[in-house]
Amino acid sequence: MPRSRIRLKCRHLFTFIALVFLVPESVEAQTARVSMQGAVSETVALSVGPNLTHGDVAADVVSNGKTVRITLSGIDAKAPVVRVPLLVRSNSPFKISAAVESSTADLAQLSIVDVRPTGTLVSPGAISGLNVPPEFDRRGLNEAKSNSLDDSRPLLIVSGPRVSLGGTLNSRNNALEITVLIRLQPQPVHGWSVHLTFAASAVSLIQ
Repeated sequence: MPRSRIRLKCRHLFTFIALVFLVPESVEAQTARVSMQGAVSETVALSVGPNLTHGDVAADVVSNGKTVRITLSGIDAKAPVVRVPLLVRSNSPFKISAAVESSTADLAQLSIVDVRPTGTLVSPGAISGLNVPPEFDRRGLNEAKSNSLDDSRPLLIVSGPRVSLGGTLNSRNNALEITVLIRLQPQPVHGWSVHLTFAASAVSLIQ
């Protein structure tokens, strides 16, 4: 086969490969004879940043990608305050819920007190499009305010649009950091513990 035809076929092959990997979430590339569609699966990842602050309270964190489970424990009856920096990465709209389990402490406050991008691969609309229910939103306000919560069921604390414009699930510059303030009221017992579970899920664009 002539080299010119080989080069032509290789060029067409590389062009096809480039199109497959560069197609965004829902884009059609059409010619007079060919119609090609590409789709990226909806992905949301949740983790905890290194600046978790929990004072004298013991904290154990376990994350499996979409769920973060934090166990807090102590022996002091003084109401502890814990700040959890949740890192969310997503290529689709997302939502985060929180669940609390304890028989030795009450949840006095659960509030979102700060939201910030971690870098240049965070979508410009990630913060402006964020939806935080009023009972959880303390951004720019006095943080120390108890809220009456029905923690017998998971609480939807935040939802929002796509966060990440690129990168991987471990990139430093493509996550939204959502700081959650948790205030606990231990019961008058010797020692207490609380299990907090934050779960993230994708909100499908296809209704």
